Amino acid sequence: MEFTSEKGSFLAVDNVSFDLEKGTTLSIVGESGSGKSVTSLAIMGLLASNAKLSGEIWFNSNSLGWVNLLSLPPKQMRSIRGGEIAMVFQEPMTSLNPVMTCGAQVMEAIRLHRPELSKEEARQLVFRKFRDVHLDSRDEGDSDEAAMAQLEKIYHSFPHQLSGGQKQRVMIAMALACDPELIIADEPTTALDVSTQRAILDIFQELTCRDGISVLFISHDLGVVAEMSDRVMVMYQGKQRELADVLTIFDNPKDPYTRGLFSCRPRVDLSFLDTSVAYLKRLPTISDFIEVDARGNVKAKKVDNIGIGETIFSMIDIEEESSQSRQPEPSMPVLKVEGLSKVFWMKKKNKRRKERFFAVDNVSFEVFRGETVGLVGESGSGKSTLSRLILRLLEADSGRVEFGVRAGDGSIQYHDIFALSERSMRSLRRYIQIVFQDPFASLNPRMSIGEILTEPMRLFKLYGSSKEQKERAFKLLEDVGLDPRHVFHRYPHEFSGGQRQRICIARALATDPQFIIFDESVSALDVSVQAEVLNLINELKEQYHFSSIFISHDLAVIRFIADRVMVMKDGKIIEIGDSRQIFENPSHPYTQALLDAIPKGDIIAIRKKLEERAAIRSSRACITS
Repeated sequence: MEFTSEKGSFLAVDNVSFDLEKGTTLSIVGESGSGKSVTSLAIMGLLASNAKLSGEIWFNSNSLGWVNLLSLPPKQMRSIRGGEIAMVFQEPMTSLNPVMTCGAQVMEAIRLHRPELSKEEARQLVFRKFRDVHLDSRDEGDSDEAAMAQLEKIYHSFPHQLSGGQKQRVMIAMALACDPELIIADEPTTALDVSTQRAILDIFQELTCRDGISVLFISHDLGVVAEMSDRVMVMYQGKQRELADVLTIFDNPKDPYTRGLFSCRPRVDLSFLDTSVAYLKRLPTISDFIEVDARGNVKAKKVDNIGIGETIFSMIDIEEESSQSRQPEPSMPVLKVEGLSKVFWMKKKNKRRKERFFAVDNVSFEVFRGETVGLVGESGSGKSTLSRLILRLLEADSGRVEFGVRAGDGSIQYHDIFALSERSMRSLRRYIQIVFQDPFASLNPRMSIGEILTEPMRLFKLYGSSKEQKERAFKLLEDVGLDPRHVFHRYPHEFSGGQRQRICIARALATDPQFIIFDESVSALDVSVQAEVLNLINELKEQYHFSSIFISHDLAVIRFIADRVMVMKDGKIIEIGDSRQIFENPSHPYTQALLDAIPKGDIIAIRKKLEERAAIRSSRACITS
């Protein structure tokens, strides 16, 4: 697959071959730009006009038999696309039409491919598909009428009125609308919390094992891939590096790139380490396993032929402590939150009076110097609202947030941020920064990287002259692993996602902050880039001595990066403690439920999932016969 432009041609996919059996799942993994998504778009016939394809894509159509999708006339391809081959995209909010109700959008797909159905028959089919993806979820004791009322509500809701998990279920229901033989799922669980992710993965398992639908699953989450897949294909720079069954590829990967990719992911379970307490200082990266020459050829570095888990810990630093947990040195807290609450008034349907909704409910905690506190919880638990309150981007209804500014002599002066004037708060913002989830959306596309980095220095009158500010910007770029000579005068769109996130971190450090909030700052990055950014944050924390709150739905990331962990549910902090204690001995049932929902991705979990799928397929075969 080759793309042509004014600048020349680019080979995006090079001689890739695979097959997908009925009722099985093949996962494609690889870094951003490896060719995963364009491979799926080629199958759907959705490539741009500047794409040149060679090879064949054979599909066993119910109506046409075996056909080469690349040679089909447009009319026949349209009947297959959406009818026999469907796709679930990564971001449901941008994939769903914001001005159509969810029910109308699913019905549109049904009426397009099944015009023989009446409007009422199509409507009932929409409800059936909603049930198939468990959008009629009910509490114990709820009646059938209550479940139907829930379906009616979703049918008439617009996308913005639903949660992320509900929107993704609507997308899956739309894909199922015409009973396809093949579903292509492109990062369907990215940015979902672990509980919602688990529900979506269970739906896909039902589709393959119970309904016999084939799934081509694209993901950078290797834990998800391990538990979802029957087979796995690894891609790098448009080439197929390895293709094998899931157990083989996770237990004994042959390709050095595969070994490196699988070793980059953080682990929740560190119990196999032979230390009483062990904390990782650095994650392995792809560069630990391979070298890439100027022509893009991959050469393996010498790594002992041992298991992936052992490889990880033979190559990186481990901090061993006999009995003490990884805590910052005793000091005065940098941040003190006391009794913080935020109430939103919401109008319920068919009710005259508005009802109170506690987004944050009586939250109290402290963050100490040099400490990273992880903040986890499901979507809607109050994590983002809490971060906005700490930054005073929202006004609290009750409670206090005190931030301690450390003076040159080491003394700390506390400021109640809600008692400060707007002018005083602006001055304080120099010491409190945030790194957002989407690095492209948070960088001004009309400003060069140099302008982005020097702007906060000018606003706060830091580092004197323009020359000194430029020198400081150069130093920041070097600190985040970028060459300032090649970066300073360029613009955000010229960089990869990982490079843009490094620039965002440099921007946050430009004012010498004492406290940084990382809000899902690595969730949009593939696993290899994520490892590099997490290592960078740890290095910068030691260099700049800032404190931080790290918000993430990825509990493995939290296990690696956080000293302490706070768990939020329904606006409350239900558990807070040392990272090891939270992950190995949680005291609250909700915390345990979150941990149980994590795709483990180890060999034992893979074998268990394979046995589950085999049992479901066996029962389906018995019923069919």
